[in-house]
Amino acid sequence: MRKETLEDIGEKELINRLRKFMPKNQALDDCALIKAKNNDLLVNNDSLVENIHFNDLTIYPKDLGWKAVVSNISDLISSGSKKTIGISISLILPAKTEWFWVEELYKGINKALKKYGGIILGGDCSKGNQKAISITALGIQGELELRREACKPGEIILTTGIHGLSKLGFMIQSKMNFDNNISLNERLISKSIEHFCRPKVYPNFLKNLLKTRSNKKIKKLGCTDSSDGLFQAVKDLAMASKCKAILNYEKIPKDKDWPKGDKWDEYYFFGGEDYELVFSLPKKWARNLISLDKNIYEIGYFANGESSVEFRENKKSALLKNKPFKHF
Repeated sequence: MRKETLEDIGEKELINRLRKFMPKNQALDDCALIKAKNNDLLVNNDSLVENIHFNDLTIYPKDLGWKAVVSNISDLISSGSKKTIGISISLILPAKTEWFWVEELYKGINKALKKYGGIILGGDCSKGNQKAISITALGIQGELELRREACKPGEIILTTGIHGLSKLGFMIQSKMNFDNNISLNERLISKSIEHFCRPKVYPNFLKNLLKTRSNKKIKKLGCTDSSDGLFQAVKDLAMASKCKAILNYEKIPKDKDWPKGDKWDEYYFFGGEDYELVFSLPKKWARNLISLDKNIYEIGYFANGESSVEFRENKKSALLKNKPFKHF
């Protein structure tokens, strides 16, 4: 009898099975919470692996360094971090790697830290057959705890920014062929490459949440980021919170030049690496936040029911049969 492999079970089931080795609910979110006397700490680890997440054709090492930091800070912010303390970096590199590549990587890392806060605390280096960058980031838990399991029926589902652009940027950098009837203008091409190579996060997100909070008794909210795609982010929230997510396709924010069609909807919902925030709020709070921040959009709501994701429009239901990004 053939033994199960990671390819058979996939990343989500792997994490689910590993939960038995951890304290209860420890694996529900990307960040771990460590209780401390003065400030509670958030700890996150994220890895980028050559030929899985990057290669020398798709991204320059300086951009890769930036992206490695941002992917971690995005997870910290989506857990409610109010400040990034710093990062520890582990590198796995082939012995023939040029010093120039490593130097440019660290220039990008420092540039991102200068932009979003934090310092390099240390790290480790080892030889391997392909490049891998693994970063552990430390943040300070803010007044609001943002956790995947905190969404409630009746709350509005919101997201920052626009999805799909990083996927398009990756395809452009990979020199993939598009349908002959698709014409991408220079503005969209440039914007997509920037989203793939130099993604941004929202350092003022927590402040804006507190500024618009309509009920100060609320201390916990449902939130995650869309590093694995918008669909997966909403699904993670629904599964952890044990409620049904209903998306309104007509409200999904897209770039004005984003092509139409089923394939482009697939890129949008399942592309990944956009690092936008996906979260839910009570209706009044959601309205206040949307009025303050024009980069935040309402895209649906949570309802009672079996943990799932569906569109309000039945004609779009087939889209959800697509598969999210696979790590194995």
